[in-house]
Amino acid sequence: MKTGRIFVAAALAAGLAACAKPATEPDAPPKPAAETLRTTAEGDVIGFVDDKGVQTWRGIPFAAPPVGDLRWRAPRPPAAWKGWRETLNFAAKCPQLTNVFNAGEGAQAGDLQGSEDCLYLNVYAPPKSTGSSKLPVMVFIHGGGNVWGSASQYDPSNLVANENVVVVTVQYRLGPLGWFAHEAIRDSAAAPHDKAANFGTLDLVAALQWVKANIGVFGGDPALVTIFGESAGGQNVATLVASPLARDLFSRAIIQSGLFDSTPLARAENGEAEANAARKAAERAGAETADALRALSLEALFAAYEVNEGGYLTMPLVIEDGVALPETGLRAAFAAKGGINAVPIITGVNRDEMKLFQFVDPRLVNRWFGVLLFAKNQKFYDRLAEYQSRLWRIRSVDEPASAMAAAGHLDVYAYRFDWDEGGRFLLTDLKKLLGAAHAIEIPFVFNKFKLLGRLDPLMFQEKDAAAREELSRAMGAYWAAFARGGDPGTGGPRELAQWPRWRTGGGTLMRLDAGGRDLLTGADTVDQLIADLAADRSLSAKQRAIIAEALGVWLPERKADFAAAAAR
Repeated sequence: MKTGRIFVAAALAAGLAACAKPATEPDAPPKPAAETLRTTAEGDVIGFVDDKGVQTWRGIPFAAPPVGDLRWRAPRPPAAWKGWRETLNFAAKCPQLTNVFNAGEGAQAGDLQGSEDCLYLNVYAPPKSTGSSKLPVMVFIHGGGNVWGSASQYDPSNLVANENVVVVTVQYRLGPLGWFAHEAIRDSAAAPHDKAANFGTLDLVAALQWVKANIGVFGGDPALVTIFGESAGGQNVATLVASPLARDLFSRAIIQSGLFDSTPLARAENGEAEANAARKAAERAGAETADALRALSLEALFAAYEVNEGGYLTMPLVIEDGVALPETGLRAAFAAKGGINAVPIITGVNRDEMKLFQFVDPRLVNRWFGVLLFAKNQKFYDRLAEYQSRLWRIRSVDEPASAMAAAGHLDVYAYRFDWDEGGRFLLTDLKKLLGAAHAIEIPFVFNKFKLLGRLDPLMFQEKDAAAREELSRAMGAYWAAFARGGDPGTGGPRELAQWPRWRTGGGTLMRLDAGGRDLLTGADTVDQLIADLAADRSLSAKQRAIIAEALGVWLPERKADFAAAAAR
């Protein structure tokens, strides 16, 4: 069993945007509401008011469509319009392939969906808020491995209504349209930022520039902007924290299960395997010049990329291009004194991150009649998830938080999400199969328990509703308090457990679970993980070798150490 590939899927997929259905339109089409008429820099927009009184504007352009000659260029300003623009419907998702998570809902894995005209955002403001409200603003960046997903998958209206904040959800170019390193594109630059390789990052910078210029008319305070994102969205938050282009565009950052890894530009253009995907794709498509590349159809472009067994494009996700991201890379930026934008940061993970990806792997899970799911070997399933999820925490919380603290960046907070109350139906036990899996925290942050489609009633059972709601409201309060003051504290007026900063040298995480919050102390390390694997006699030698292979895919520079530990 090549379980190392499962871990690759984790690094690439990163987002239960994965199992989430797109946020559905209301049964009746929304009707424009006069009280939502606002004037932006490009023109007037009119939205609607939902059943909770939340004022909503969907599909506002923040950049010109990146089509034709604007493909693989920094985003250009959107065109102005006359009269008012009805912003009642979501924009098309950015081009992407369906995959193992979202295929089956009217699509097969590998289907190409979306439109290049996709740089739009959505704004949600509390009931009765006006241009003079000066409320905290929270800009959410969706996950999906930077190769798929959309802003329309998430409904933050309950968070908006509960916490009196303005929330913006944004879209950005994905896959080869968002992350593309090729000298022909760089040499054709018409502006300095066109020399980038992280075009998706540039889109997010443009969205934040739009927010700074316009969010005041929607009731938000442009001086009080928090960026938050999950999985690849969390990695993009980390990239913005390290990007010199994003300086002064936000004042806090929340990284939910985000990666802190990046690919050197030289490797992206000349390296082996997936790293030089752009060059290989160009060669397969027979397009070597910038004009030829920009003239490629979406079908030809996506067909030129390799797709792994989970349905994900094989390509680098964040590139050290020296434009959007420093050439020294993401981890080095977080470890350097003054290497990042100086804002308070929350970074956290879920206890059982990897169980999401194991859950859909037929090598690990039996599926009877298409619906009854159970692990082939529950003990090994749990141990495989535990080791990989610990490494996820080490690489996404302990190491970057400790590096920031050592560099003098002390306003760092950390968490571990532990809720694992999924239900059971016959052989299918979601408490065991998913537990506190990747992205399960998203419904708690948004106070909207819709994520797994048909499995939602089993995952989020009525008998647990009160405890689940209490945890969700606590998490929303912590997130909003952080957005207001840069410190989650006690969740504002809710007077929850005090959330302390990450402790230099030892680590302190807030454990988020039903029934109360408490603190976890002590930082985990890769060396400790290796020692634990070497000493683990609850597993067979073959099972330890499989785990070592998976860990080595995540952290190639320690691959030999993992293998040696498994062989002891």
